[in-house]
Amino acid sequence: MKRRTWFTIIAIAIIIGVYVYEYVLVEAEQAEIVLEGKEAKANTNAFFLPTSTTNQIIHHNGYSLSYSEPHEQAEWVAYELKKSHLSNTNHKRPYFEIDKAVKTGAASWRNYKNSGYDRGHLCPAADRRYTKAAHDETFLTSNISPQDHQFNAGIWNTLEQKVRYWARKYNGVFVVTGGVLSGRMKTIGSEGVSVPNYFYKVLIDSNSGKTKMIAFLMPHKDSSKPLYEFVVSVDEVEALTGIDFFPELADELENKLEASRSYKDWSF
Repeated sequence: MKRRTWFTIIAIAIIIGVYVYEYVLVEAEQAEIVLEGKEAKANTNAFFLPTSTTNQIIHHNGYSLSYSEPHEQAEWVAYELKKSHLSNTNHKRPYFEIDKAVKTGAASWRNYKNSGYDRGHLCPAADRRYTKAAHDETFLTSNISPQDHQFNAGIWNTLEQKVRYWARKYNGVFVVTGGVLSGRMKTIGSEGVSVPNYFYKVLIDSNSGKTKMIAFLMPHKDSSKPLYEFVVSVDEVEALTGIDFFPELADELENKLEASRSYKDWSF
């Protein structure tokens, strides 16, 4: 065999070896990230986490989520918003990144490009300004859902600001939020990201006296209606989503609070 042929064979073998080595490293790194995401973090208030209908709960440092592969987004994102978390610090907006902790593969941000929809944060970046790392973590694609811009910048933003007001007033609230991933929905992008027809937000306060809950269900369109007109019972959100909110509460308390539409204990 000619020397030139040997060099060619050796070169090909080296290229294949490098490729296999890098592939194994990437796979090992991915598996480690997925495993880390399964572990609740020290600041996760796991007591208030909802159930998952997808069996894919991921814990990041600033929030937890349940990822729905069929809809390529979270069915819920949950986090505690403490008074100490509230900050006016403005961090530079990072690029969105695919969440590698999603074992089934999180949707790419490219699905949203030229779709006509915002990359709507579920855990708002403004709720995580207390450190740059916490802020930047909200730009993972598992934390976004397609939102009409007028809705995202309008009534939904108004609700997010009200949540921050309550976090300050009640020394912290626990928030669960997401799109209602049921019924006939449009999709965007090559991965078929579902566009929810409704978005919800469920809050519980156990810091300022007696435990209280409030739930909001909003059609995916902007509105000039006052926020209290979107208040529903937690039971109604559970019926639409199949999610069991706050299952660790004592049954008697859970049943009473989740059945109520009352918002008299919350200042509007």
